[in-house]
Amino acid sequence: MAWISLFVAGILEVIWAFSMKLSHGFTKPIPTVITLITMIASFALLAFSMRSLPLGTAYTIWTGIGAIGAFLVGILVLGEQLSAMRVAAAVLIVSGLVLMKLSAN
Repeated sequence: MAWISLFVAGILEVIWAFSMKLSHGFTKPIPTVITLITMIASFALLAFSMRSLPLGTAYTIWTGIGAIGAFLVGILVLGEQLSAMRVAAAVLIVSGLVLMKLSAN
């Protein structure tokens, strides 16, 4: 259950990061509210998963899902630049996540 909670927390992190971008510095009410709600839910699920997962593993996986998810949303939804260097960085992040998951008990 901890891994599922952690995965959902990571997805919510992507949602709040995207909503924060859409809020234009918290000047738009609906994206601001979405940001705050998903942020709180993401932190709550992260905290729940940390009851049984090691801190380093849980936090690394959570931030990694957020980083890769935000990277993909930026490219696919916001039209951000896709370059070989950015793809290489994303591959390294995913590699780190896989290694962290494999090393967890």
